Amino acid sequence: MSAGTTLIADLDATSAALTATRSRTTKISTLADLLGRLDAEEVSPAVGMLLGRVRQGRIGIGWRRLQTVRPEPAGVASLTVLDVDETLTELAATTGTGSQMRRTELLHALLGRATATEQDFLARVMLGDMRTGALEGVLTDAVAKAWGLPLERVRRAAMLTGDLGETARLARTGDDLTKVGLRVGTPVLPMLAATATAAGEAIETLGRCSVQAKLDGARIQVHRQGDRVQVFTRSLAEITGRVPEIVEMVRALPAQELILDGETLALTEDGLPRAFQDSMARFGSEAGEVVLRPWFFDLLHVDGRDLIDEPLQHRLAELTRVAGELVVPGTVTDEPETAERVMHEALAAGHEGVVVKALNGAYAAGRRGANWLKVKPVHTLDLVVLAAEWGYGRRTGWLSNLHLAARDPAGRFGEPDGLVMVGKTFKGLTDALLRWQTEHFPAIATERDEALVRIRPDVVVEIAVDGVQRSTRYPGGVALRFARVKRYRQDKPVTEADTIDTVRELLH
Repeated sequence: MSAGTTLIADLDATSAALTATRSRTTKISTLADLLGRLDAEEVSPAVGMLLGRVRQGRIGIGWRRLQTVRPEPAGVASLTVLDVDETLTELAATTGTGSQMRRTELLHALLGRATATEQDFLARVMLGDMRTGALEGVLTDAVAKAWGLPLERVRRAAMLTGDLGETARLARTGDDLTKVGLRVGTPVLPMLAATATAAGEAIETLGRCSVQAKLDGARIQVHRQGDRVQVFTRSLAEITGRVPEIVEMVRALPAQELILDGETLALTEDGLPRAFQDSMARFGSEAGEVVLRPWFFDLLHVDGRDLIDEPLQHRLAELTRVAGELVVPGTVTDEPETAERVMHEALAAGHEGVVVKALNGAYAAGRRGANWLKVKPVHTLDLVVLAAEWGYGRRTGWLSNLHLAARDPAGRFGEPDGLVMVGKTFKGLTDALLRWQTEHFPAIATERDEALVRIRPDVVVEIAVDGVQRSTRYPGGVALRFARVKRYRQDKPVTEADTIDTVRELLH
């Protein structure tokens, strides 16, 4: 294996230190200290591991395989960052006949060189489930601190490379980050929207705005250079080969160089959006009968001209000229009533809501910009808690992830106690709620082990959801989307919890 000076034990220790503190300043200092000790070739792999997004992308290692491949741990730490990076590269490249056996061998050899705590750390790395608070923003600050660079310079370079690990490597080698520019073919991190409660209120906050439908599809970024068209996902993975219809539509646009930001979704024969999972199923597979339609809401580059720093009104004008009917429907207004009307029209057309964008705003790639506000109706459901999983990372020692069910009074699905599971969530749980359920649930437990506490089904919790989707995982045929806890309803008996029919109505 490769030589290297930094041990995985060092990353593991840093991860533990991050988990142990809630102080952003302390997290930044801890990460900066680690980064400053890395060799240049170790920086990018280490950043990917700390983020739980290894630079090899998807390596095809899941929880089940990690459970079955668990050799006796090493007694002494000797595994380096480059050792792990080399194995991850080989795992990602191992496909075809005999690949499963070879991948098992590679994983066994890797974990056999790791101590017990390193095995746990590597499992979280490969599952992409770090939960240390080392989010991209914290790591970006740490890169700036480690090498004494202006934070905005690091943020912009990370935005334009689409890769914080590569940006950190450039900082480590002393490259001039001001020379990092927008390049067609190199995806950039997408700009994200903050949240508003109403379209009219968003207009009152931002002034004259573009109000566009918020489509219930998959985010895409499309690059064109001559006849070459590349399509990237929200996470910057390339999926060009899976979406030939999008490639052809962009190739037909009246420009030779483009970087377009938008969404893609499948439509019914009536031109209405299909259910989210229908679009996602097609999005994640080769071309088939379901055709994806691209919709664009921003333009970052056209024919040698970077637009990323120009105000939205200029970008929209060029986007309309270039993309025409492929532009997301909407309007420009400074009237709250008009924004509310567009919101209602978008919902009636089967979309999620609207995004309200200030016309004078630049494109803040990789950031949740205050100039973009998304507005979606929020649905709430009163559901029954079946169980809670023990947390880890910052939530070690607390009961966290909730198993949620709806009532099935007709007994159609044959589930125990007439309750049908519809999803899980750990989002929205405050420290106070975590403390309460950790103290309360063991007292009403019916079954417990190291991972899970099952409880008497007499606790009702109010859950906010963006909607539901069809699911073969749960017997009721539906699963919650973006569920988060609002509060426990100690005033409500289980007999007043929502039924599976109420949940299923959100499909429409």
